[in-house]
Amino acid sequence: MSSIRVEVLTARGDPQPWLAMRARLWPDCPAQDHLREAEDMLHDPARTGVAIAFLDGAPVGFIELTLRTDYVTGCDHSPVAFIEGLWTEPDARRQGVARALVAHAVQWARLRKVRELASDTQLDNLLSQATHQALGFTETERVVAYKITL
Repeated sequence: MSSIRVEVLTARGDPQPWLAMRARLWPDCPAQDHLREAEDMLHDPARTGVAIAFLDGAPVGFIELTLRTDYVTGCDHSPVAFIEGLWTEPDARRQGVARALVAHAVQWARLRKVRELASDTQLDNLLSQATHQALGFTETERVVAYKITL
């Protein structure tokens, strides 16, 4: 049986496994932006959190968390613990990695005395939607956003 371990990443830790997985989740984001965002997250542990999941010792997933004080769709309280990113390597899916990472997020949120954990995904990301539902999330709203470029 495989063993899943979730570790909090700190500013002293090695961010390379996280950055590599982050680049797979958001491939259109330039490497320098990933690095800048990672540095920001690791240097504000009161408001942000990052954890990496290891399966049999290998890094296979991560979760990024923030405390949001602005309005979060479908939530009734503030602040809200928000999952900014959740990733499991394709070969490690359906083995409990995302579930372990979300369990970590619940603990992280409870330690900060927040009452809601929220997340979002794109309308066309059916895999993410199914994963959220399997992990116990309730869909709160569907949105199509518009803009006018000035």
